[in-house]
This record gives sequence, structure tokens and C-alpha cells, in this order.
Amino acid sequence: MDLDAVRTFVAVADAGQFQGAADTLSITQQAVSKRIATLEGELEVRLFTRSARGAQLTIDGQAFLPHARELLRAATRADASVRPGRRALRVDVVNRRIAPAVLLQDFYRAHPEIELDVVTLDADVHGAMTAVEAGSIDATFHAVPVPDLHLPDGIETSPVIDEPHQLLVGPRHALATARAVAPAQLVGHRIWMPGLDARGEVASYYEELAAAFGLTIDVVGPVFGNETLLAEIADSSELATLVGERSRYLWPDSYDLRRIPLRDPVPIYPMSLIWRSDNPHPALARLRDYLGARRADTGAMADSANTAALWLPQWGQRSAAPS
Repeated sequence: MDLDAVRTFVAVADAGQFQGAADTLSITQQAVSKRIATLEGELEVRLFTRSARGAQLTIDGQAFLPHARELLRAATRADASVRPGRRALRVDVVNRRIAPAVLLQDFYRAHPEIELDVVTLDADVHGAMTAVEAGSIDATFHAVPVPDLHLPDGIETSPVIDEPHQLLVGPRHALATARAVAPAQLVGHRIWMPGLDARGEVASYYEELAAAFGLTIDVVGPVFGNETLLAEIADSSELATLVGERSRYLWPDSYDLRRIPLRDPVPIYPMSLIWRSDNPHPALARLRDYLGARRADTGAMADSANTAALWLPQWGQRSAAPS
């Protein structure tokens, strides 16, 4: 059904005359008459009778009028649901415990007027890029181990997070009392990360990290969830794992787990925001500006604190290599 014809029908019903509807819609009276005739032909009924007093609704016209108004309201709602800036910005944060989720929550606190739809896709960077390309999400956070030259057409990325690592250990671990730990001190210690996928950019990062510093990263064992992992580490004098500095994990006070910064150098997991270059959503531009400013502020704070050299994997190299 032609919505312009429906809109014209409602305008005539409200104005009580064809010329009044033409003035409201900024079209000619002939165009109004043509639209009404087309609509009457489609419905196979007369909607108006004309008289010296104007246009009056027939019984069929009176029956159709409330449905016509609802059609126009539904069209308005449908338009608003996809109009840039009127629907929620849909962002994949990979995991709700790690830095992207924390930063996105900070963004929302700074801009509560922006509606967000936060999702976690079970996908590596290539799968997430496919989702961005298809338009099922507006943006995603991932490490990007491929040169920009190899990105799909229309996909853009920008580095937004340099996430330092922390060592997570229980109170009986040999490094539990350390204020900071160098990666070289982890040689010979069992870093337990059960379920770490053997594919994708995360696996590539930890493989390169282990090779660079001679670490042993144990991925063997069934995955029973973070709560079980934390309980095992709390009860062990040998197990340790790596977590991001801004990741969020909760455990009972009785666990007495210790989060120890890695230094000299600081291993960094680099993450980028990924989006489509033709995405017109205004909240996406505001998110990109916010993340860029936060990253710049974080970098300035690190420089003022004389942070030791940083280590990034070769596909994310943007800072100093190990000395």
C-alpha cells in the first residue's frame, strides 16, 4: 500500500477538502485527487463523497481512517528505528570482564544520553570484521594482527587500548609478595590459561609473548569458568595466570589473590576499534573521539610516571622493544 496515498487520505479527512489537503502536503489538488483515486481503486471502495461543503468520509472511509493513522504511526516508528542517531549504537566488547567493556561503561557514564546495545560475539577478529561489514554491529574491539592493506574494503581500524598485563597469584605463590615482576622472572613458572583458543589473534599474541620471554603458558584442562580458575589459583602455590590491568574479576576475601604488575618491560596487549567507514551513526564518531582522548591521556600519564619500556607483539608494534 502506497504510504503517500494513505498520508493524503488522512490529510483530506482532517482538512475536509481536497484543496486543504493539497496545501498541507504542498502538492497540487490534482495530485491529491489522483492519490485518492488510486487508493480507492486498490481498496475497491469509495472513501469520500464530494459536496459543496467539501469532502466527507463514506462509511468505508470512516472504517479505514483509524487504521490509516496507525499505518502512518508505524511508518514513523520504523523510520526512527534505523535513522542514524535514533537507534542504539551496537558495540561488541568481546568479553564483559575486560578493558573494552570497562571503557564502554566509562563512555556511557560520560554520555548517558547515548543509547548503547552492548554485545559479546563469539568470534575472532576476522569474524568480528565480517559482522561489522555485514552491518550486524556498528563496531568491535579486537587486536588487529594484519596490516591495514589487508583489511576488507570499507573497514577502518584505530588503536584505542594498550592494555598492560598483571600476574594473578594466590597467597602461597613464590611471587605473591612482589610489588612488580619482570617477564624474565616468570621463566619456569606455570602460567595457567585453560581453554585459550589455538586460533585467532589472542592465541597468536600469547604464542609470541611466550616465545619472546621463554615463558610456559599451559592451556590444557577443561574450562569450568572464571570462578573455578580463581579458586584453583587461590589454593595453589604454583599456578598463576595473566590478566589485563583494567579487567574486572571478583573473588571472596578469603582467596587473598594478588594482582602484580609486570614491568621491565611492560607487556602490552594492543586493541583497536573496528568500524565501517560509511557508518553514519553520530554516536560512533563520539565514541571514537572519546576513546582517542582516553588513550592520549593514558599515554601522557605513563610518560610522566617514567614507565619502563613497553613490549608489544610484532603485529602491534607501536612502542619500545625490550631493552
